Amino acid sequence: MLQRQKGNHDAAFDLLTRCIELRPEASEAYFFLGQYFTEMQQADRALEYFARAAALEPANTTYMETLAQAHIQKDQYAEATAVVERLYNQNKGRQDLLETLYRLYLQQEDYEQAIGVLERIEQIDGKSERTSLSKSGLYAKMNDHQRAVDEMRQLAEQYPNDLNYRTIYANTLLMNDEEDEARDILRQVLADEPDNVGAQRVLRVYFLRQGDTASADSITRAILLNPKAQSDDKVYQLRQVIAENEQQGGDSTEVLALFREMLAQPQPDADIAVLQAAYMDLKKMPRDSIAAALEHVLLLAPDNASARLHLVQYAWEDEDDKRIIELCRQARQYNPEEMAFYYYQGMAYYRQDDHDNALEAFQNGINVITDESHPDIVSDFYAVMGDLLHQKGREQEAFAAYDSCLQWKPDNVGCLNNYAYYLSLRAMRLDDAEQMSYKTIKAEPQNATYLDTYAWILFVQGRYAEARIYIDQALQNDSLPSHDVLEHAGDIYAQCGDIAQALTYWQQALADDPTDRLLIRKIKKKKYIK
Repeated sequence: MLQRQKGNHDAAFDLLTRCIELRPEASEAYFFLGQYFTEMQQADRALEYFARAAALEPANTTYMETLAQAHIQKDQYAEATAVVERLYNQNKGRQDLLETLYRLYLQQEDYEQAIGVLERIEQIDGKSERTSLSKSGLYAKMNDHQRAVDEMRQLAEQYPNDLNYRTIYANTLLMNDEEDEARDILRQVLADEPDNVGAQRVLRVYFLRQGDTASADSITRAILLNPKAQSDDKVYQLRQVIAENEQQGGDSTEVLALFREMLAQPQPDADIAVLQAAYMDLKKMPRDSIAAALEHVLLLAPDNASARLHLVQYAWEDEDDKRIIELCRQARQYNPEEMAFYYYQGMAYYRQDDHDNALEAFQNGINVITDESHPDIVSDFYAVMGDLLHQKGREQEAFAAYDSCLQWKPDNVGCLNNYAYYLSLRAMRLDDAEQMSYKTIKAEPQNATYLDTYAWILFVQGRYAEARIYIDQALQNDSLPSHDVLEHAGDIYAQCGDIAQALTYWQQALADDPTDRLLIRKIKKKKYIK
């Protein structure tokens, strides 16, 4: 045991083995060796040793419980049951053993024995909803419908003032085809308590089984407008209505009429509004109608992030940046932990060239990033931050942001391209820049921007012939090459010795920006100038 406590498990194992050699009836040695065999994933040997320990000292509850668990892990439920029964006989005050026995008998589908365990529990605690429901369900599995019904009848009779138990009894009768008696009990319950949701729900099932759709619809409406019904009850009932409606052809007008009536009630439920919006989306209704439903959700529950994000996405599709910014501003008050709102707000400001506010949104968004955040979104966060910081001349911070971007998503080609290009402009880490840029043209071999970046990095490295190959490809894939691309092409051709073609590209670039003094000097001198 001292070796075990020190973590010297090899020594402890050897000493325990020697213990058994010296004294074969040493139960504790078998028990601890069984634990070691368990850790060594030798389940059969572990079970053998636990069984030996329990046989040598059957009154030791730790040994017996460990043996039972070893049997369970090997799916030996009958053997485990025998051990637990012995344990319970030793100490009938342990109700947890009865719970274990119940699960073991269920696992073996020995429903009679499982019922017997429930009856033992009832002898201790008395009848309860849980045991009666469980026994009734087991009787039903055994096709003993009478005993299934009798069990719930006894519970209802034992607690005659509990309408819930009378409702459960009626439901059991209904499920066992004793429909008339079930109906009478339900009507009596509703006479005593007209807003009893459970009784209303079971009575609705009764009417549906009778084919009386008008009465079923009336009960449905009563449940949905019942002020005592919980939100979960109403949502559950609405889902049933929607499923039944879809089976009958999917007439959305009836369902939407129910939604409107429910939401017109005093203190309407936000969950119902959420379900309405989801249903309208499922039915592919006009986007304006869905948006109005989502606005209603936010009116009832301003902190509903899902509804607000849906509206943000609509605004994003419309390129309505002002709307995006306002929705996200509100979201940051109600859902400050939701990263997506910082992202969309930052991107909307970015599209408006409001770089200060864009950077503020992204920097605040970083604070809510967690290990569970979506890598693509986090990567884009840092990528755009890098671009913004570079535009502000904060290059070291920009490069740090790009590094963070690539940690979250190493193949973010937009980041790889910009990072590589900005490094080349400063003639920094050109080997890294070349590798990053090469990944972009492998990913998108016809992207003129990426081809231009790669050509320029090769040019900065002095690899002019290779640079010309890629700048030619950039020009071929760009119907309207930019000023920078044309100037790069001219610089590359000049360094390759083709001044005539260089002048052509430089002049085309100058037509885009006649004020470019460096370009004017290149044309006048007929040579590349840094």
